[in-house]
Amino acid sequence: MDEAGLQGGVTRQERESLTMSSITFNAASYSIDGRPGHLYSGEFHYFRVPRSDWRKRMRLFREAGGNCLATYIPWLLHEPMEGDFRFNSPDGVLNLDEFLAAAREEGLAVIARPGPYQYSELVYNGLPAWVCRNYPALRAKHFDGKDFTIGSISYMHPLFLEKVARWFDAIGKILKPHLGSNGGPVEMVQIDNELGGIHRWMGGYDYNPETMGFGREDGLFARFLQARHPQLDELNRLWGTAYASFAEAKPPAPEPGSTADLPRLRQVQDYSDFYYWTLGEYAGHLSAMLRTGGITCPLVTNSPNPQSNLWFLETAKQAEPGFLLGSDHYYSLGPSWPRNNPTPQYAREIFFSMETLRLMGFPPTVFELPGGSCADWPPLEPHDVRACYRANLALGMKGCNVYIFTGGPNPPGAGSMSEIYDYNAAVGAAGDVRPLYRVIKEFGQFLRQHDWLAGAKREHDCRFALDMPMMRRSEVWKEFAGTTVSPETAWDFLMKGPLTSAFCAGLSPACVDVSSEDWVADIATPLVIITSSAMSAANQERIVRFLANGGKALIAPIIPAFDDNLEPCSILAACLGASVQSRNAPHLARTRVTLEDEILYNVATFAFPQLPEDAEVLGHTEQSEPVAWRRHFKGGGECIVLGLYYIHAMREQQRVLSKLLGRLGLQQKITVSNPNIWPSLLTSGKRSLLFLMNLNSSPMDGAVRSRPEWADDWIDLGRQTLGPMDVNIVELGVELR
Repeated sequence: MDEAGLQGGVTRQERESLTMSSITFNAASYSIDGRPGHLYSGEFHYFRVPRSDWRKRMRLFREAGGNCLATYIPWLLHEPMEGDFRFNSPDGVLNLDEFLAAAREEGLAVIARPGPYQYSELVYNGLPAWVCRNYPALRAKHFDGKDFTIGSISYMHPLFLEKVARWFDAIGKILKPHLGSNGGPVEMVQIDNELGGIHRWMGGYDYNPETMGFGREDGLFARFLQARHPQLDELNRLWGTAYASFAEAKPPAPEPGSTADLPRLRQVQDYSDFYYWTLGEYAGHLSAMLRTGGITCPLVTNSPNPQSNLWFLETAKQAEPGFLLGSDHYYSLGPSWPRNNPTPQYAREIFFSMETLRLMGFPPTVFELPGGSCADWPPLEPHDVRACYRANLALGMKGCNVYIFTGGPNPPGAGSMSEIYDYNAAVGAAGDVRPLYRVIKEFGQFLRQHDWLAGAKREHDCRFALDMPMMRRSEVWKEFAGTTVSPETAWDFLMKGPLTSAFCAGLSPACVDVSSEDWVADIATPLVIITSSAMSAANQERIVRFLANGGKALIAPIIPAFDDNLEPCSILAACLGASVQSRNAPHLARTRVTLEDEILYNVATFAFPQLPEDAEVLGHTEQSEPVAWRRHFKGGGECIVLGLYYIHAMREQQRVLSKLLGRLGLQQKITVSNPNIWPSLLTSGKRSLLFLMNLNSSPMDGAVRSRPEWADDWIDLGRQTLGPMDVNIVELGVELR
């Protein structure tokens, strides 16, 4: 594209040569214009970019390989006073209709993001001032009745929903003619933004009494409790109460239950799950409003960060077919962030995010992939961003939205941080093209040249079982004296222990949803099951059936003794034939363990008072107490129980994990001599890409071998050298045609 073409609008001839991108998706991948491809979107705020520069910057993104734009549609700008809707302005930057028409003519699809919330460093987080100031009853409340903040609204408050419905009606009239089904560019509409964040960051769970309907039989809280505990007697037994109706049930204080108060802990767990259920209800109301207004395209929303994906378990189940959940994957947005660049810890987090999105039934999508930062310090350097993009792709990303691609001046009085929302983006506020643009263009061209990756799968040689509802309970269940390992401890162990050890050992992990049935019959690869003291009866039964079917599992650090209501449940223990710790047994002191010819130090151990007669002891403490043992089952199943908790820090930890999984039939896909290089293998047919990630500040090298599923033998790749903060890509095989 020549410079003249970038400077102004398109000619008629140029316009006719452009084809607008049509974007569809299923549970595994995207299609672009009917062909496999990646969603590659760029955040472009029409209200911050001079109208005269819209097309030039659109063309820059198209030239970079982009096929879509995403834009917030700020409620506070378009309805500055209640009932006064404005979709134009003297400078033209509020003319959404014209912006959408320009995107269509430039061949770019659009993800419209009308809120109600936008955040985007706007005052009141994008809500109109009149909503936040004139209606204090709408604000989210602490347990004691105090407001969170002026801009934190209680989502399901009837009056707020009434105001939103009017806003959606107005914006729907603008969007409807521009839907893809009507020949326009709008392929998706996002409902709200980072749902739950405005509460969790500002105060916690919302206790607005009008919203939650406390004291009413038809209130949200009473309805939820009745669905969870159909019999009132069951609720009273579990909660230790004597309510005469569900309407009488009172919400518990938000602090975790005391170590001696099991009924109160159940109350806190129920309220936590209730709050996340209300997110699904809210999403459903927003969806219904848009559908009433004729918005027929797919509806999407985004999780604030990888850990927050678990907030949306209920939303995913309650949503209509075609709904899409994605996540935000920032690694730094200012001086308070724990890292300045993508790190191995970041890679571990985004792996978890991609896998949870996949298990929830969505093509792993990053709706906010770093394209700059709202803070000037510390800087996001192009070299680091390149590693970030490649790492996300390596770990399963099928679609993304670069946040942001270009910025500009905030409308007067709208910004909350500065006058210019430059964001250090690839294209600056003045339209200047920066070095980051080359990274975005290189990545976009790579995606286009490898469109077959859209249908590729990450090859795996081991699996980790995720008990996602129990993992989310780590928010409220820190410790309880009646149990030995809390969900918080189990999740910490999973992420910082065996999962990190697996990556350092060069393994290729994938995840399964232990509450689903689709993994039980798959006995091809060993399964790692990280447990707390509690696991639902249904999940325990699935593991038992997996072992009976011939599956092979490593269970650590404890055998569950309770179900998800913290009532005694020993289904798995009975299958394994081993006793579990007594309810009050404390952790043994950190000690030395001998296991698989390795000596492990500073590990917390969980000894088993009684083992089955046919158990093969694999490891013991220096006091000769067994902490690891194996048992075989009829049908070929095997289980190793590992009574250890550790945070990965030593080479022997990764060696032990590899050896234990080797006993369970591990057939490794990749070997890397350097544990600081983390691999990932993407395959489609007889073609693969091997990603080698060095997310460290020093160069690394190591001997690498790979064995894709289509290969008859190992492929020796020799010694691979990676620079600091670098991700190398090696192409293997040939494409079948």
